[in-house]
Amino acid sequence: MGSQEVSNVDWQGKHVTVAGLGVSGIPAARALHERGALVTVVNDGDDERSRAQAAELEALGITVRLGDGDTLPESTELVVTAPGWKPGKPLFTAAAEAGVPVWGDVELAWRLRGQDGREPAPWLAVTGTNGKTTTVRMLASILEAAGLRTAAVGNIGVSLLDAVLGDETYDVLAVELSSYQLHWAPSLRAHSGAVLNLAPDHLDWHGSMAGYAADKGRIYEGNRVACVYNAQDAATEDLVREADVEEGCRAIGFTLGTPGPSQLGVVDGILVDRAFVADRQKQAQELAETSDVNPPAPHNIANALAAAALARAFGVPPKAVRDGLRAFRPDAHRIEHVADVAGVTYIDDSKATNTHAAEASLASYDPIVWIAGGLAKGATFDELVTGAAKRLKGVVLMGADRALIREALARHAPEVPVVDLDRTDTGAMSAAVREAARLAGPGDTVLLAPACASMDMFVNYNKRGEAFADAVRELADESA
Repeated sequence: MGSQEVSNVDWQGKHVTVAGLGVSGIPAARALHERGALVTVVNDGDDERSRAQAAELEALGITVRLGDGDTLPESTELVVTAPGWKPGKPLFTAAAEAGVPVWGDVELAWRLRGQDGREPAPWLAVTGTNGKTTTVRMLASILEAAGLRTAAVGNIGVSLLDAVLGDETYDVLAVELSSYQLHWAPSLRAHSGAVLNLAPDHLDWHGSMAGYAADKGRIYEGNRVACVYNAQDAATEDLVREADVEEGCRAIGFTLGTPGPSQLGVVDGILVDRAFVADRQKQAQELAETSDVNPPAPHNIANALAAAALARAFGVPPKAVRDGLRAFRPDAHRIEHVADVAGVTYIDDSKATNTHAAEASLASYDPIVWIAGGLAKGATFDELVTGAAKRLKGVVLMGADRALIREALARHAPEVPVVDLDRTDTGAMSAAVREAARLAGPGDTVLLAPACASMDMFVNYNKRGEAFADAVRELADESA
């Protein structure tokens, strides 16, 4: 399918199975039903919330089967799945055996765009192990500063289907895509795409690092203008080389160092563009200062460069890059400054749910009292600890898999004091903050960068971050 070609599927009477209730399944079921498809929703869960969601869909005339997400309904001609359902699920095996295609919600949105007669908005797409949401929100801010009608959508928590089918008309969309979503989006063809970085993550879902990387690399397939890669992460450049793109599409690198031709980078505290200028060999265009990036931590400057590259690929002027970055405010729990108490800085990076994210966070401060631990998701911590050892003044560990980090510290940073909190009650975070405060002195940073998922103790990383911030404020009130 061409990059701007609109797919005109006749949905009337088509038997479609939607796999999974939730943020993607419910909008997909509604959209397909409205277009005349005969929709059956299958769902693994059969709890109170699922039954309430099912009742709403059944009132529209949609069939819902709760408690059985593995059986392919008879007559199914297409499966549309929630992104998180694993490829090895019996439902998908049955679909493959029956020759039934499987799409994700992103694929469905891609196929439905423009079907209402409107010119479909081009997609500027972003993926990577870390930094996706921040980069997409920076990109949207830059596009808005250029006077373009845009929205940050996709894995960011805003349904692509809602953006594609809603009443709002957009000039361009800033789209965050996870590896799961890309796996189920075979015909997606973005205007330009970026892979920010690659590190082991979700390997239980993808089966291997090669499988994970291949799904990330799908973002480059069919790109028309630019494939943006991280010049300091060779794996992302390899994915560009392997991609089948439209003629004339360019590889554009970003780097925290001095950029070469066809790259964006940093020179003397200035973000500069040597890709979208008349003479790439001799010219460089100033875009912004590193101080315009909030916060100006190295990995966040890399995010800003990737966002700038995609915006420039879309023809955005340099001033809009600067104005958009200045206007951008990061989401909560992403290297967020909470307070300074007794000369100690407290930083909440609860969003650092894997080792790669924690590594970027730990590289931003020195010296550090580190609060870490949670669900490791199969990760190992030796490399993370080795890289951070010289910056660590102390460590406070909590959560189910804290022993893995403790053992890595014993191997690679045996001189660093470690507090091992063997508790999972609601007061555990407050205890962790107090232990960190005891280890820290004026000029130090207490950093919550868990390198682990939160679900062993908290509903999500937001709740973990809120617990940390509450404990810090409690400490500040006592010190006042």
